[in-house]
Amino acid sequence: MKAVEVKNLVKRFGEVVALDGVSFEADEGEIFGLIGPNGAGKTTALRILATLLLPTSGYVKVLGYDVVREADKVRPLISYLAEDAGAYRNLSGYEYLSIVSRIYFSSKADADEAVEEAVKVSGLGDRIMDKMKTYSKGMKRRVQVVRALMTKPKLAILDEPTAGLDVFHAQHVRGIIKGHAKEGGAIVLSSHNMLEVEHLCSRLALIHRGRIIVEGEPKTLKEGYGASNLEEVFTEVIKGWGS
Repeated sequence: MKAVEVKNLVKRFGEVVALDGVSFEADEGEIFGLIGPNGAGKTTALRILATLLLPTSGYVKVLGYDVVREADKVRPLISYLAEDAGAYRNLSGYEYLSIVSRIYFSSKADADEAVEEAVKVSGLGDRIMDKMKTYSKGMKRRVQVVRALMTKPKLAILDEPTAGLDVFHAQHVRGIIKGHAKEGGAIVLSSHNMLEVEHLCSRLALIHRGRIIVEGEPKTLKEGYGASNLEEVFTEVIKGWGS
């Protein structure tokens, strides 16, 4: 069974067509990248996947469930991290993760175990007990990423998971993401960092003006465009369609 099936997805906001017949699939245990310039439709597609927006037409399925008709069955299987996810300033990282775990786990033992694992994976050490208003952006993002993955979702939807992070923090977050995929979870992510996409994703789709322009494995796309990296592929594709 496919983790994600998107077919002829259209989303209109009045006269604006944000998605214009988008189709792609992602397998269980796969990290699939959705990349493109600002305003291309990436975040809109991810929000529909996360059951936060309704499509105008087409369909989206997560593990066989329709995100519109069966949203109540989809939501327990997924986790969504928004690019602009905020932090509860007056909670410690530990308190925040504990609250999330109690929402998702009925057993106190399971909730406690999930929190302890998330704390370990976050790499924050004793700082996990400090209020999040004292955290750097990188520390907040690490907490948000482990929050998104601590429930072991069948599908994690990550919008710019390393946005604004320095090299060290971004590398740590990528390790967390790869670890989740190795355990069988599917991930669909958006990123402006082409080197990150090349490092993480087994396949990707490049979206521009609401349409999928090219799709494939990073290596295949580089070979097809005679490029040494995905940034060159991205540039050539966008130039070919007009910026």
